[in-house]
Amino acid sequence: MLRKLQYISQGASPDEHLKNIHSVLEAGVRLIQLRLKNVDKAEYTEYGIKTKNLCKSYKSQLIINDHPEVAGACHADAVHLGLDDMGVDEARKHLARTIIGGTANTFEHVKLRCSEKVHYIGLGPYRFTTTKEKLSPVLGTEGYASIIKQMRAENLRTPIYAVGGITLSDVKEIMSTGVYGIAVSGLLTHAENKKQTVEELNKILYYAQYSR
Repeated sequence: MLRKLQYISQGASPDEHLKNIHSVLEAGVRLIQLRLKNVDKAEYTEYGIKTKNLCKSYKSQLIINDHPEVAGACHADAVHLGLDDMGVDEARKHLARTIIGGTANTFEHVKLRCSEKVHYIGLGPYRFTTTKEKLSPVLGTEGYASIIKQMRAENLRTPIYAVGGITLSDVKEIMSTGVYGIAVSGLLTHAENKKQTVEELNKILYYAQYSR
């Protein structure tokens, strides 16, 4: 199973993504999603391999965003597929033993992802974020609570990561809705003290599982 705290990489260039990933790993995060946009497959693979080697040195897990072929080429632990990316069944042909996650914004999306037998779902956005170019309607805490309630009613058990514009002060309330974990980007990229922020996040995530 994947860790509960996931960092989604950001930066103005692939090298900056790698630099930010390194600093977050150094701070204690053990699940990284490499999310490069507007690069060709060869460059994505190059930085996927660099990121995988970095993750291995920190005994951490790597998710590749969007590209199953890249995930396979760099031996990533998982691939994350958006709603407009390659279909899950097709991706599985390339990645028979790799974890596959998928994006969702509504309960209908969640049901679709569960029917596709993804291993986890990235559900969001929690609030407005500039990280994504095409932003779906924001969910807020009430949105997560409603979707988790519907999942339980239909006995859908796929782990849910909350994602999108999450701040440190949001995490306790988000976790109270029953989501599995959180995926953050700017929160850690721009944190002045990354190690302290990661420690605080992990403490909230740890206690959340015992307070439900």
